[in-house]
Amino acid sequence: MCIFGVLAVCVATFSTTSEADSWLSHIVESSYAMRQCFFLLLAPIIVVFIMNIPFHIIRRFTKVVYVAASGLVLFTLVTNGAEGVKAWTDVIWGMTIQPSEFIKLAMILMLAQELAKHESPMGTPKEFMRIMMLIAVPGIIILASGETGSLIVIVFLAAVMMFFSNVNMKLLLTMAAVVILLILAVYGFVIATGVEDYRINRILAFLNPELSPLDDAYQMRQSQIAIGSGGVGGIGRFVDGAMSQLNYVPADWTDFIYSTIGEAWGFLGCTLVLLMYLLIILRMLYLARFTYDKYGMLIIIGVMGMLLFHVFENIGMTLGLMPITGIPLPFLSYGGSNMTTNMGGIALVLNVTKNRSLSAAISAPQTSTPTVRYIRRR
Repeated sequence: MCIFGVLAVCVATFSTTSEADSWLSHIVESSYAMRQCFFLLLAPIIVVFIMNIPFHIIRRFTKVVYVAASGLVLFTLVTNGAEGVKAWTDVIWGMTIQPSEFIKLAMILMLAQELAKHESPMGTPKEFMRIMMLIAVPGIIILASGETGSLIVIVFLAAVMMFFSNVNMKLLLTMAAVVILLILAVYGFVIATGVEDYRINRILAFLNPELSPLDDAYQMRQSQIAIGSGGVGGIGRFVDGAMSQLNYVPADWTDFIYSTIGEAWGFLGCTLVLLMYLLIILRMLYLARFTYDKYGMLIIIGVMGMLLFHVFENIGMTLGLMPITGIPLPFLSYGGSNMTTNMGGIALVLNVTKNRSLSAAISAPQTSTPTVRYIRRR
């Protein structure tokens, strides 16, 4: 999928003046595709490194990772003087990183550690407040940075992890009701006061696209047209006059890469991408089912929840079924921070499954049948 992502980014950034005559020359010609190739080469190194970290080391340094990631997000917020979104910080050679992506993995590790301490977590007010604070502290920083999409991802993966950790269902439903009421309250406040905010405008454009066809709903409308124009098999790659070539869909190499896939590869290409994501999600559910260490199991569930929401929200917003939130499509959208986070999540899952024999002496594939050891009588 990462390799296909390089090809999709290459198509999305195809120039009207291009004279390239092969895939390789097109990739070399595109600076975004070349950078994505660099991230692609970096991905296996990240996976091998994280996968081979001893599992007890991950347990021991979970809090350190959480504090470091939260501190990096706060540092980016304080030092970035740009208006609006303050989620990126410069590193080297004109490249930037997005620390709010890394906080997702740190949150997964921290919540897994806290939820694994008890058979039924959040059973006391103290436990409840502790976990809520673990979510709220980085969440407030991310919200202040303008990264609403990352905050929603964190809330979703936290809810999924709570569900699978045997948190009381009434408590989960109550929390969900409170969140919905808060969203409605904010929406009502904005409508009543007329406050201007790009995040609220995106939601309003989603609910009433006819009110802003040339502004906040423009990107969504153009994405729908691009995907629809692809038909069953797509119009082809590097086609003169294509919407991706003429840049009718803003940021179609990042958050709206799915619109490029729909135009170039059509319904068949979009369906294949969805099936690949489905296989990844189902595989993670299987691995979580047969991982007996609760901490490890919740790590897999957290990574699964993160990827699931990214896919659901991103594809939904390109089709006009969800409001635009700036959430990239895993493995396919351009961006080193997102690629690193996704591959890091995959590496954590592989680390857990590699070391699950430490908590259950059963060779893979594991089953729910208790291990029976036969002792030879003398």
